[in-house]
Parts: sequence; C-alpha cells; structure tokens
Amino acid sequence: MSSAALLNELQLAQDLVTALLEPLDDDSQRLQYHSELSPLGWHLGHCTYTECYWLQEIVLQDNRYTAPVETLYTPARTPKPERGRLLPPLDALLQWVLSMQAMNRDILSAPSPDLLQHPLMQDDYLLHFLIQHYSQHYETMLSALTQRALHEDSGPFRVTTPFTPVQPITDSISMQPGHYRVGGRAPVACDNELPAQQVMLGPYRIARNPVSNAEYLAFMDDAGYSTQSLWSDAGWQWRTQAMAGSPDHWRQDDAGHWYGSGVRGAYELDGSDVVHGLSHHEASAYAGWADARLPHEHQWEVACRLHYLEQTGRAWEWCHNPFFPYQGFQAFPYDGYSTPSFDNRHYTLRGGSFHTRPAIKRASFRNFHEPCKRHIFAGLRLVY
Repeated sequence: MSSAALLNELQLAQDLVTALLEPLDDDSQRLQYHSELSPLGWHLGHCTYTECYWLQEIVLQDNRYTAPVETLYTPARTPKPERGRLLPPLDALLQWVLSMQAMNRDILSAPSPDLLQHPLMQDDYLLHFLIQHYSQHYETMLSALTQRALHEDSGPFRVTTPFTPVQPITDSISMQPGHYRVGGRAPVACDNELPAQQVMLGPYRIARNPVSNAEYLAFMDDAGYSTQSLWSDAGWQWRTQAMAGSPDHWRQDDAGHWYGSGVRGAYELDGSDVVHGLSHHEASAYAGWADARLPHEHQWEVACRLHYLEQTGRAWEWCHNPFFPYQGFQAFPYDGYSTPSFDNRHYTLRGGSFHTRPAIKRASFRNFHEPCKRHIFAGLRLVY
C-alpha cells in the first residue's frame, strides 16, 4: 500500500474513532461503563496524544502539544477511575483532536528529509502503527458502548423467534504433522508477531467453524455453568464470584427466551451465529464439555493461513496457551505494549471480531487478555 493510501487509511481510522464521540454529551464522554474500560472521551484523547507523541515528540523532537496532556493520556500516569473527571469539556476535546489530527496529516503529507530519515518512518512503519492503534481503540470503544447498552437495558424486549440448543457439530479439518511458518512481517507486524518462526506441529483436527450460539446454549442447558468438574479451579472460583450463567451480553425476556444487547440495543440472537461474550474460563469449560480443547495459537494460525477455517473474524477466538514472546523477540517501538503481558496471566486470542478493523485482521495478529475478561467480543473454536 502506498504512503498516500496509508494516509487515507489513517484519516479513516481517525474519523471512525472521533465519530463515536460526536453523538455524546459531556457527561456521557466521562462515564466509565465497565471497570476494565476507560471513558470514551479518554480513548479519543489518548489516540490523538499517541499520534502526537510519536510523530511530534519522538520523530520531530517537539513536545509543545504533548507535554500539557501527558499525565492524563499516559495510561500508567492516571488510573481509569480518575480519567473521566479530568477530561476537558467535550467541545474542547473535539476541537483539540481535530486540530492535532489535521496538523499531523499535513506533516505526513509533505514530509521533510529529516522526517523521512527517522527509523520510525522507514517503510511507513509509523503510519501502520498509528492506524492499528486507532483500530484497537475503536473496537475497545465499541466494547464500552456495548456495556452502556447493557446498563441501560430495562426491557421489555420480547423474543419473537427463539433459537433452540444444538449439540456440537464435529466438522473438522485434519492437519498433518510437520514444520510450519508462523508470525508476521515488518513493517505491518506488531513486535509480538516477530520474528517469524518455524514451528513443529503434530497431527490435530481443528473445527471448520467457531462455536455457535445454539451450540453454546446446549452447554448452558446441560448445566455447564453448574458442573464444577468442567471448570479449572481458577475458572470455578471466577464463575462463582462473577455469578456467570450466560455470555456477557445475553439477557432473558419474560418468557425465558435469550436475546442479545449490543451497541444499538436489544436484538434477537441467531442460533447459527458465532457466540461471543465469553471469558477464557467459559471457553475452556465448554471445550471440556464438548470432549475437545482450545487450540494452541499456532495450530489456529497455520490452519487459517491454509484457508481451512470458516467464519474467522466473527469473534475473537480464545487459545489454550498463555501469551508468550517468540524466540528472538525485541520490544518495539516501546516496552509497554507486549512485554508486561508475558506474565503467564494473559491468554492469546486470534482472528478478530465483527467490530475489528481490517488493519489488524490478519492471521498472525495476537490479541491477549486475562482469562476473566468477557467484554471483548470473544468466543472459541475447538480442537480435537
């Protein structure tokens, strides 16, 4: 993709994130709709600050516009519960965002020789980085808007076409043992996708499709949430404390039929659609119930590269393995993106969701979350 096309992609990413704030009032932009999620206004300010930080402060050595807002928009400096009250008024935030974005696009549209020589500008790396950063926050903001819809769901919503449980369908692809390539390519790949690896995989069978709503309902109806033997010790403790009994965004109408609640409010669930709203604990329990397991992320990536997997990108798919550094890993462009999560407490997800932007929907992209997180549009696919 040319630099001009990447600039268009950057502007689209900026516009999409900014547009999520435009319908809100000042109070709404400050609210924290989930304990794990920042206020919507903070996400927009943070994305714009990050853009200014790398382009202006790091590449051009000019911190005039970043220094005044550094404390607010640096995640480690301001805890999530404090971010909302510290935000500027919404009109002022939008004015600052639009002016900074326009300034940065002008700089990138007519780059100086010094700018082009900076290592971060080689092969348009910084453009790829910023597009993907906006894309990740765009999806996180939609998670927050989904949580707002759940909080505001006061009913009544009546399901007109209830879906029924379906036993898991064993439609799988047999993978032969051998050496396979995994990992990404510069300049698009994130640091945790590099360097590309050769991995040895034994024979395995991986489901052609992710688990559906109807299949997951069969697990629920078979007392999956109350059968302790299906859960790990940590998973059972989480289930008990969270009082979980269904995917995060599922609700029941007066007749006991399940429906979903999303960004646009309540809607009818399609039993054939891919289930999401699951923690790693729930995904693992379902896999055990189905006499299967979650895939290792490399099993998933290899099957995806060979175009054997259907419906990738409908829901993030939890993998069995903790998030880990590839052999030869080097943090880039900063330590804080991947390195803190190589702690055996984060698990990998692959594929993307229906809210994931194309910039990060690639076979090698590695999402990662703690196993209790279920607000992230995540489901699962089985391995046998």
